[in-house]
Amino acid sequence: MIDQLQYNTEREHLIIPEYGRHMQKMINYATSRDTKEERNKLAKAIIAVMGNLQPHLRDVPDFQHKLWDQLFIMSDFKLDADSPYPKPSREVLEARPEPLEYPQNYPKYRFYGNNIKTMIDVANTWEDGEMKEALVYTIANHMKKCFLNWNKDTVEDSVIFQHLYELSDEKINLKNSKEPLSDSSNLLRVKKKYTSNTKKGKKSSSNRGRKRY
Repeated sequence: MIDQLQYNTEREHLIIPEYGRHMQKMINYATSRDTKEERNKLAKAIIAVMGNLQPHLRDVPDFQHKLWDQLFIMSDFKLDADSPYPKPSREVLEARPEPLEYPQNYPKYRFYGNNIKTMIDVANTWEDGEMKEALVYTIANHMKKCFLNWNKDTVEDSVIFQHLYELSDEKINLKNSKEPLSDSSNLLRVKKKYTSNTKKGKKSSSNRGRKRY
């Protein structure tokens, strides 16, 4: 009895394991048929069975197209049968995707985030005036808050103004500004207040002080 046991590691590799080994055997059998008429008949029967295994996807657009693609993929692209859709190719399936570019233009100021850079780019498009000045100082204060979240310490306004000058491609210059940004202690106090309120509203999971019977 033990000698007749067969482990999955000794069996044929399943290309799409979700369909199971019996489905793979059916596709292998259809691929081995001599006449194309028989292969077409078996392919349609297999597609019907595959659809019954996933009835919740019957109303999804292009579901039949997906099933036919999976049929050819599971046959290792060896099944010679007529399909109502273009047949997939091994080259397209195995093609490696293009590397994604990192969206941050200034990796050394990564702690500001991409939204800050987007806000600065928008500010550069505005005409000079009170609205743009208010937006610029709002951005600078938010940059200071982001810096404190990263550094957990104080930071001079001149540092924020220098970073803003660099991130704006030298178009926004507040280096000679006499208007200070929000105080670091105020920005940190808001964060500490929010953290303490969160802890107060959270139920303690400690068992200390509970009566034991």
